[in-house]
Amino acid sequence: MKPDKSRQRVRTMFGEISRRYDFLNHFLSAGTDYYWRWRAVRKVPLRGEAPILDVCTGTGDLALAFWKRAPTSARIVGTDFTRQMLTIADGKTRSLKRTPNGSPPVFLEADTLHMPFSDDCFQIVSVSFGLRNLCDTGAGLREMIRVCQPGGHVLVLEFSLPGNRLLRGLYLWYFKHILPRIGQFLARNQHAAYSYLPETVSGFPFGQELADVMQQHGLESVDWTPLTCGIATLYCGRKPINNGASKILETAPAEIVR
Repeated sequence: MKPDKSRQRVRTMFGEISRRYDFLNHFLSAGTDYYWRWRAVRKVPLRGEAPILDVCTGTGDLALAFWKRAPTSARIVGTDFTRQMLTIADGKTRSLKRTPNGSPPVFLEADTLHMPFSDDCFQIVSVSFGLRNLCDTGAGLREMIRVCQPGGHVLVLEFSLPGNRLLRGLYLWYFKHILPRIGQFLARNQHAAYSYLPETVSGFPFGQELADVMQQHGLESVDWTPLTCGIATLYCGRKPINNGASKILETAPAEIVR
């Protein structure tokens, strides 16, 4: 049976675990998630002042990683439809207002399937560990591509399965039997969030299969890089250049969570 990825279930579930979300990410990955984000923000060169968008941003860690690397004039925007997550993300920016890195990221409440941005706004559109949570993967990719500038890049950082059969077996055993118990104990919730995690990973395409999906939806030069023995994979595709002029984001027509 396929996991329930309805908007209401996903929004409520992540709202319930929001207070323990960062701790559990770092704890259950033994800190490897920091390295994965480090690799993601260095995957493609940054292009001047054009803004960067991180969708399904959760508590904002990837948006903040881009902010630390981007030029001071580049605007970083993070979107998510779970208000509790955005409240935590926004709290992380309060100590960053006066730094050499310019204005901190802006976090907006928005659904990745229906984003409130014009076409061709962002030089990079990224998502980390959120694509598989969308009820319609194709629609999410189309929206990400729509708001990406021609010649810009769409980055996907997502869980995957190790290629080595022995390692994959051990990983799946841990993922299905140990991780859910630890996660549920430390982040008690009504929606079994840490059982949902292995269910969605096991049934989601990865490697060349997901790269093909990204290409089918309009990206070119899609490549993928397994990380940490294939536990996660970083995908990158380029939006084809057309004759239309790229648009730079000036204002964001969605609510800023403050």
